[in-house]
Amino acid sequence: MTVSAAPPRARPAALTVIVPTRNEAHNIAPLLDRLDAAVPPGLAAEVLFVDDSCDNTPEVIEEMTARCRLRVTVHHRPRPEGGLGGAVHEGIRRTAAPWIVVMDADLQHPPELAHRLALHGQESGADLVVASRYARGGSRAGLAGGYRAAVSRSSTALTKALFPRALRGISDPMSGFFAVRRDMLTRRPGSGAVLRPLGYKILLELAVRRPPRTVAELPYTFAERHAGRSKSSLREGTRFLRHLLVLRTTSIPRPPRLPRLPFLPFLRFAGRPRALRAAGLPARVTALGLIGLSGFLPNLALLALLTAVTPLHHLAAETLATQAAVLWNFLLAETLLPPPEPSRRRRSGRLAVFAALSNADLAARLPLTALLIAGTGWHPVPATAVLLVLFVATRLLLLERLLYRRT
Repeated sequence: MTVSAAPPRARPAALTVIVPTRNEAHNIAPLLDRLDAAVPPGLAAEVLFVDDSCDNTPEVIEEMTARCRLRVTVHHRPRPEGGLGGAVHEGIRRTAAPWIVVMDADLQHPPELAHRLALHGQESGADLVVASRYARGGSRAGLAGGYRAAVSRSSTALTKALFPRALRGISDPMSGFFAVRRDMLTRRPGSGAVLRPLGYKILLELAVRRPPRTVAELPYTFAERHAGRSKSSLREGTRFLRHLLVLRTTSIPRPPRLPRLPFLPFLRFAGRPRALRAAGLPARVTALGLIGLSGFLPNLALLALLTAVTPLHHLAAETLATQAAVLWNFLLAETLLPPPEPSRRRRSGRLAVFAALSNADLAARLPLTALLIAGTGWHPVPATAVLLVLFVATRLLLLERLLYRRT
């Protein structure tokens, strides 16, 4: 269902503001009032809502068009495929404006900044302009509680570690507030550049699959939600991790086809160390991933034992459990992925690097574990398991680069 209650304009829009919505009825009026007041009369702009609601949000949008100077359109999707990222992708397909701004409906993104993002891109020649909470002058004050702030920071750090080249110059790759030049989206794509949005991190999708030639940022203050409930959830967090995995494994060139390596049972890899050492990045990272996953069991089992039968604080128990997992993972990595030049660094030196990276991971993880337990009341074992999944990808890629990279 597509509704457009405003009269047609004589000239096409120079700017389309795409707003994905899901049950945001109470936020529509203040959002449109502020957009209407902020956009200069001389700028041909329109607002396109792509709606996945099961409440009366589309009806509220239609009612608001009568008092809104801007052209307002709502497209209601019968099936919310791809989550918020899928909604944004649908909106991009439905506009021909040379500049597109993406923002949330909950007023955590200031509507007064929307048109300024596009104007800044036009003046600076940038393909992409990101509203950043982490640029100088920006603030994440609207994040509710220390837990959400910690998750935001750790997710940002993980993402930038996985895509250092694609995200160069973007301090806030998790931002849902940005302007993009249409030419960047229609430019002839390279290998693997088809957009496949999953969840709500469409900026990450664009930056990795359609890299901009130039990027600019404007700082902003992330405000508190005006009304309704946050869409952040464990399900969205799982989608985010899956999205990272898909992007990381499809945005890099594929190596030549190699003989199929048996994955189950896991220890059958031990018979193919030479093939794994010669394999391309996806195969080696996959092997390291399986090694890392195999370390979850001794880590979590020892943590459960120490918290159950000793008086140790859970953070001390987690530190000890991590050391056991580090030794287990190192021995497997040495068996399955021996470095191409063993003489360059002795095994003891590799163990030191391996342990240092793993314990740097631990140092970053411990405060987040404490926040997660305090915020949710979880037992230390499931809290540790969630954060192990979050941190493992960065550690694996660093280990691959430092110790087991193919020459």
